[in-house]
Amino acid sequence: MVAQSALTIGLRWTPRLHSVSIPDVIAASLTRTHHASRPMPEELQIRTHGPDSLPTLVYLPGLHGDWTLVGHFRRALAGRVRFVEITYPRTLTWSLEDYAAGVERALAEQGIFAGWLLGESFSSLVVWPMLSRNRFQAHGVVLSGGFVRHPMRWGVRLAERICGWISLDLLVRILFGYASLARFRHRHSPETLGAIQEFISRRTELDLKAAQHRLHLVAQANFCPLARQVTVPVFAFSGLFDPIVPWFWARLCLKKNCPGLREFKIIWRSDHNVLGNAPEIASEQVVRWMTQSNAPSSKPEVGGRRPARPLTSAL
Repeated sequence: MVAQSALTIGLRWTPRLHSVSIPDVIAASLTRTHHASRPMPEELQIRTHGPDSLPTLVYLPGLHGDWTLVGHFRRALAGRVRFVEITYPRTLTWSLEDYAAGVERALAEQGIFAGWLLGESFSSLVVWPMLSRNRFQAHGVVLSGGFVRHPMRWGVRLAERICGWISLDLLVRILFGYASLARFRHRHSPETLGAIQEFISRRTELDLKAAQHRLHLVAQANFCPLARQVTVPVFAFSGLFDPIVPWFWARLCLKKNCPGLREFKIIWRSDHNVLGNAPEIASEQVVRWMTQSNAPSSKPEVGGRRPARPLTSAL
């Protein structure tokens, strides 16, 4: 069995809600006021899966800011990498540089000073300053739905405003449909159900404000000059249907501004959440990139539906 440990920087991490059903969690959220919401940890959290003898892959989450949606991908990697997961604090003040520094401190306190970085969506903007600071020795980078500069910043600003308008009660009601569907789809996986419960329970009023703050950072960010100086190998993939970060323009920007880009693959049967919707394909691809990181730079390519299928067309 793969060794697992859970460690929290500044606060002890303990599993939550494993004995509570999804409807119970939602019903409680609908009946209590925002100010009565159960307090959640506000320190950066870190946990590791697998022995340190394996190659290290550090997962940095998307806009939601936690590890609750990456369980399938983590299990698909079991036994092949040491998987390190990060959950961000619900900060309303951190800059992207602060996020990078926070991750570096958390890793250093656990004796993790080198490895691969996996930046999902928002966290692609945490990866770039980490590469610039060079406190963590990155052997390579994988971007999942990531970017150097968001290709639709007007859309990000609109999303930021919507986050400011939407109420917590409305958000929880929207999540009710998601939870009901997810509960049916994963009824035979208690671990997945627990992750879904934790995901919903973490959506608080402060969580909404933190997401709004992260959207503001995305709208302001432009790491093109920094990406031009990156020397480590950079790989990226995206789902074919991704209205959140349209891959066509994100890919063009990466090709133009990141000479370290080795390959960009499209996962045909996925959307923006590649790690959650296509975990087997994504995990096989990440492992392949990590094991061939010393290969000479090549022209970015678009891949097929299966991880073992030859690349179908060049960009």
